[in-house]
Amino acid sequence: MAINRRQQIQLTPDEQAAFFRERKKAALATIDGDGFPHVVAMNYFARDGAFYMTSYGKAQKVVNIRRNPKVALMAEAGDDYAELRGVMIREGEAAVRAAFEGRAVVQTDPAPVNRGAAASAPKRVVLKVVPEKIVSWDHRKLGGRY
Repeated sequence: MAINRRQQIQLTPDEQAAFFRERKKAALATIDGDGFPHVVAMNYFARDGAFYMTSYGKAQKVVNIRRNPKVALMAEAGDDYAELRGVMIREGEAAVRAAFEGRAVVQTDPAPVNRGAAASAPKRVVLKVVPEKIVSWDHRKLGGRY
């Protein structure tokens, strides 16, 4: 059976885990009140199959998630087409939890919690994204054939 291009470039589970340890920033897409995508850059950390991000509780993305919990998260790397790597995660239900310290446990180069961020904790929420579907790609696996 021939392997199609999608299967050829997808990341293995181990490659995905390494990718998430390397990356710290992702695009979070929510749906606004008019039904349009609302995309913002977010710092995240991954642990136990879930992705965590913090935000102010009154932020537009949080308002959007409370109205419609369907979200997508995309982390990417690479500049040229032949270098592009990424993972897109879709989730149907977003959970809100408090956590700052977990980030340092899973990052390859952990940073301490910023004092300003810690002081703002009472106004903040943590968004927990649990993947329902994951799509990944690594164009480097094509060896320049694209």
